[in-house]
Amino acid sequence: MRLNKPAIQPLNAAAVLKRHRLRADKSLGQNFLQDESALEKIAAAAEILEDDCVLEIGPGLGSLTRHLAVAARHVTAVELDRDLLIPLQAVLTPHHNVRVVHGDILEQNIADLVDRPNYIVAANIPYNITSAIIRHLLESDPKPRRVVLTIQKEVAERICAQPGDLSLLALSVQVYGQPRIAAKIPAGAFHPAPKVDSAILRIDIYDQPLIPNELLGSFFKLIRAGFGQKRKTLRNSLSAGLHISPSQAEDLLTSAHIDPMRRAETLSIEEWKGICEVWV
Repeated sequence: MRLNKPAIQPLNAAAVLKRHRLRADKSLGQNFLQDESALEKIAAAAEILEDDCVLEIGPGLGSLTRHLAVAARHVTAVELDRDLLIPLQAVLTPHHNVRVVHGDILEQNIADLVDRPNYIVAANIPYNITSAIIRHLLESDPKPRRVVLTIQKEVAERICAQPGDLSLLALSVQVYGQPRIAAKIPAGAFHPAPKVDSAILRIDIYDQPLIPNELLGSFFKLIRAGFGQKRKTLRNSLSAGLHISPSQAEDLLTSAHIDPMRRAETLSIEEWKGICEVWV
């Protein structure tokens, strides 16, 4: 972090929107985080160094962008809503190390947005595209070294789950990095306030995925099959998802030393890896 950072004045999202005759767009999932304590917690969780490049998704009115800008060497902020570009640029006038890009992050080549591989992602993202954004970031090249996102609290808790309560989303994240909840944010910290509370999710990305690259395709195909019929045993869910007979699914699991009567949410990544190695 930089020493002697300039003071950041609180930003009143409702006032900025009114000044520019705008409203939050529900179809884009816009809830503007304006609580300074929460914004500081996001920046702190990102652990930004003075020479870092930061990618922000959905800067909105620039509340978080300002905190990132005073900590990082450079910030690239990708905003989908064209109507927000003018107020966003106005808020960011004092910060000359921010580049605003108009576009959909899901259609952007990450390599075109960052000038170095060892970058950080920090963002308050729309709830309705959380999974898609996380997948896009974790499968990007280059991958970030750290991802810090404000997302729905229940989704953050699901991502951080342990074997016994795992989900397709949790495995899809945990194969690439270690997630943890850095802080929780009440709904009242946003304008307009969402109906649920949020959490700051931090994911520290591994140098290499826990599943070897040559097995990642098989891993994702297997876990999608395993969770395709979650209430069924692995024997039956893999049979349906992989289009093989129940006896073939049972043989596959037995060869990997997995009880065919277990359910998908109970398996660790290491156990899924064992099934991949037998199945390939």
